[in-house]
Amino acid sequence: AGLGSASRLAEHLSGLGVQRPLIVTDRGVLAAGILDGAAESLRRSQVAFEVYDETVADPPADQVHAAAGQARAMRADGVVGFGGGSSMDIAKLVALLASPGCTQPLDDMFGVGNVRAARLPLVQVPTTAGTGSEVTPIAIITTAPGTKQGVVSPQLLPDLAVLDGELTASLPPHVAAATGIDAMVHAIEAYTSHRLKNPLSDLLAREALSLLGANIAAVCAAGEGQPAGAEARGAMLLGSCYAGLAFANAPVAAVHALAYPLGSTFHVPHGLSNSLMLPHVLDFNARSEQATSLYAELAPIVCSRQLGECAASAAVAAGAFVDHFARLPAELGLPTTLREVGVAEADIGSLAANAMLQTRLLPNNPREVHLDDAERIYRAAL
Repeated sequence: AGLGSASRLAEHLSGLGVQRPLIVTDRGVLAAGILDGAAESLRRSQVAFEVYDETVADPPADQVHAAAGQARAMRADGVVGFGGGSSMDIAKLVALLASPGCTQPLDDMFGVGNVRAARLPLVQVPTTAGTGSEVTPIAIITTAPGTKQGVVSPQLLPDLAVLDGELTASLPPHVAAATGIDAMVHAIEAYTSHRLKNPLSDLLAREALSLLGANIAAVCAAGEGQPAGAEARGAMLLGSCYAGLAFANAPVAAVHALAYPLGSTFHVPHGLSNSLMLPHVLDFNARSEQATSLYAELAPIVCSRQLGECAASAAVAAGAFVDHFARLPAELGLPTTLREVGVAEADIGSLAANAMLQTRLLPNNPREVHLDDAERIYRAAL
């Protein structure tokens, strides 16, 4: 971690014995010049790299296969994910599929613990402070309209994650806001996860929420061309990383389950999808005793203006916590209704049905979610 650390990419790869890496990124990162410093370090060190830049949000499986094909054709001996969560997720799977001797098809890898292949060396360089994908053993791919599937395996953890606040300096405020709330969702859902919640994930989640909550407004208020201070941008990246580590140990739940169909069906960016669903899932969960208690524990971290309320009772503190996240998206200039991203009343049934397919995520929620619950949550968000 540290300013300029991405410009030492050649040094990082050399330590792993990598001389022919494939860099997985997207055209926006290239056009903004965000890759330039890292690429120059590779050229100076005479590293024979290639770039795959076709990544899109909610990437389909054919992009994974295309990138893996390019890696095999160049005989890549390592993979670098350089971008947002989509680029890093593709990079994880390319490192598996392009590994010499890999015969396992992608379709056999979906699910938890199904990966049998070894992988190439993998370095992840996030350019947004949000997904935490640089430190998680999960890759999410769109496999059909409205449907996402995940590969979950320790083999997807990278050899190295590089956190460089300089890379986030050019983020537009709305992107910084959406990705920042995405990271906060990771922290919240890890802390309240019904399954696998543990002291380590709790510690990481609380520290993540503290860093993110204290810096997100400053980062988003800076505006394009007027980046926030390096300290605030670095804190957001570190908070995002901690949140990623938290949910790698205590998995996310209903916010993500209801957000996924928005991305796969309406192509709403993942961070914005989570932002749209967060207030309404929090409100739904807060009607359970378990969630109320946990939200009350988190409330003082983000509700500094309401510390008196937070001390009154668990119910009052949980209410302040829910209210904070009901206001935050609008305060950061994000859309706050599903109608603003193209969803209509007629879409609710199919969205809810698709959300219920997220059986990897829904059991982690502190309150059980049924089909009619999902429909009501979507309708509240409409």
